Amino acid sequence: MRYKIIVLLAMLWAAWCNAETFQAFIARVEAAAPAQQQLLADSFYTAHPRLPFCETDTTAHFIYRGSAVSVHLAGDATEWSPAQAPLRRIGSTTLWFLSATYEADARLDYKFVINGTSWILDPRNPHTCTGGYGPNSELRMPRYEPTQGTVYNPAIPHGAIRDTLITSTILNNARHIRIYTPPDYEQTADDYPVVLFHDGLQYLSLGSANHILDHLIAEQRIPALIAVFVPPINDAERAAEYAGARSALFTGFIADEVMGYIDRRYRTRKDPQSRGMVGASNGGNIALLTGFTRPEVFGLIAAHSSNVESSLFDAWQAAGKKSLRLYLDLGTYDLAVLRQRVGRFIPLLAEKGYDYHYQEVAEGHSWGNWKGHLDDALTFLFPMETQGVAPQEGQPQSFHLGQNYPNPFNPHTTIPFVLHEAMEIRLTVHDLLGRTAAVLFSGRRAAGAYQMPFAADALPGGLYWCRLTGAKSSQSISMLLLR
Repeated sequence: MRYKIIVLLAMLWAAWCNAETFQAFIARVEAAAPAQQQLLADSFYTAHPRLPFCETDTTAHFIYRGSAVSVHLAGDATEWSPAQAPLRRIGSTTLWFLSATYEADARLDYKFVINGTSWILDPRNPHTCTGGYGPNSELRMPRYEPTQGTVYNPAIPHGAIRDTLITSTILNNARHIRIYTPPDYEQTADDYPVVLFHDGLQYLSLGSANHILDHLIAEQRIPALIAVFVPPINDAERAAEYAGARSALFTGFIADEVMGYIDRRYRTRKDPQSRGMVGASNGGNIALLTGFTRPEVFGLIAAHSSNVESSLFDAWQAAGKKSLRLYLDLGTYDLAVLRQRVGRFIPLLAEKGYDYHYQEVAEGHSWGNWKGHLDDALTFLFPMETQGVAPQEGQPQSFHLGQNYPNPFNPHTTIPFVLHEAMEIRLTVHDLLGRTAAVLFSGRRAAGAYQMPFAADALPGGLYWCRLTGAKSSQSISMLLLR
């Protein structure tokens, strides 16, 4: 009997190996006799010790094995809403699956939700990423390349980290901050550039900022610098200080009290083009606000997956150009509200002639994303003099299709986009089947920021895709037409 089972498993596995696609395998299982379905499912699960199963560069199959009433996927691609992504059970087996299409270089956090209540890591996925609420499983599509320098490297010099207590008369509170000094700080008499991190302790524990600084300094990709890590006191205070009623006071705390302390105790450069700030989400909002209101202190701003509060956008729109150099990035699976807010902020920067760099990455709203692109932010804000010619003043540094506004719309909307150089472009609208619904522009455009009106009078309501295609790049956004 045991021999017959082994032979049957071998035959079933051979059948799977000859199948062209994962969908063909599913059809084969569901067409098999009930007694054979679980054996075939088990043979697949045994043959794939590492999951998810990436069938092509852009197709991933999430697979869970176990007895359950329901299995859902929650993660960056669903804004962590399990209801959007149910797994389907294959036949009468205990094997569940969900097939999805992503960019070939995508990296996304996720978990399985079993029976609506139990959130678990993917048992077959060796890759995890720690976030603010613990570890998540990490989908790495075939062309994703992990960032170097995010773990401790014993082969390179390391900076020192010191703790201190800052008492604020402006905010009437106190908090512990941490200060990183570069490896050569005690051996020189030099003054050093400074970068300040909001959510500072998380940038150390989840963002690996000290390891990344060590790595970039050792490779001479940035100059040696001092880093200041400022944490919020608690979540409620964070919301008020970063994007709420106490944000104006908080900018004074950072610019006057924290930097005043750092300047008294450490050898720092005082010019604003040697002083930067980094923040993510609401931390990006307070970094942008502080740079906007105190450009005489901070001239360099980096904002990951940033919130841009309406009051901040309005103030930036009404004011003249500030002496700021800015880095922003956003995940294509980021929070929808942030995609809308950043989507209209980038064209404003281009319109006003700011020196900035903007990029979108195939990731979500997570520390894995921000950690993976901190090196991009730091090398842009603090370039080594030997790295080449700086971008021309006022020249946009991105190819970007912004989110249309309003969205949803009926029937008129505006689509912003930015070109970093003159090029041939094509701006089109497509339905969910990929059919072209409208060609808004096809031809050559100069570098700059544009606002393209779109009237959808003749189209039925529903979800549409707008695509901007250039010589080397293509970006898409979704738009919802209401009727």
